[in-house]
Amino acid sequence: MKCEPALAVKNNVVEFRNNSGISSTLTGRLLKKCQEHGISAIFPFPVDKIIVKDWVNLKCRYGCSKFGTSWCCPPATPEPEKARAILSEYTTAILLTGHRRCADFYLDNCRKRSGMVRYWKGIVSAERLLFLEGYYKAFALVSGVCSLCKKCAYPDPCRFPQEKRPMIESFSIDVIGTLRNLGGTSHVAVNTSDVFSYYGIILLE
Repeated sequence: MKCEPALAVKNNVVEFRNNSGISSTLTGRLLKKCQEHGISAIFPFPVDKIIVKDWVNLKCRYGCSKFGTSWCCPPATPEPEKARAILSEYTTAILLTGHRRCADFYLDNCRKRSGMVRYWKGIVSAERLLFLEGYYKAFALVSGVCSLCKKCAYPDPCRFPQEKRPMIESFSIDVIGTLRNLGGTSHVAVNTSDVFSYYGIILLE
């Protein structure tokens, strides 16, 4: 991947980038911001490594209690074909990963929600940092259902439209398959004492 020097800003006007990759300097700044929100690592990669499968949408429709209850989940988010079309307009993305042990994983309480909100806001703020650096197409796909509100306003207007983003799975992305495509791996946390991993993606350019 091509690396460029840090973005030059003239008269406080950001120069938009065009397929220039992401510099190591900016990657370092981005990682520092992400770490403030519980994200431990970031990894730029080609978008064509993302695997989109129709069966992922089935997982949302059947077996998930959030279906039809959130602006960040189906059917409010793009269908698989639309997701594929959107991804085809990008060449580079950034994978964001975090790890935590959460005894509250299967519970609905304030401690769990506060951690999810922290992570959600971290990815959105990382997207904003990239936009201000000239990556005007930057768009985040977040891990886990939105927890900004205790109960989503759906189908009424979102209370936080500026921070509303789709879940990564709501884009029909096979997360495990994509990780394997990138040479990585993951596992299912079986017990609440296990360390589990969570992933987000920022579509970059």
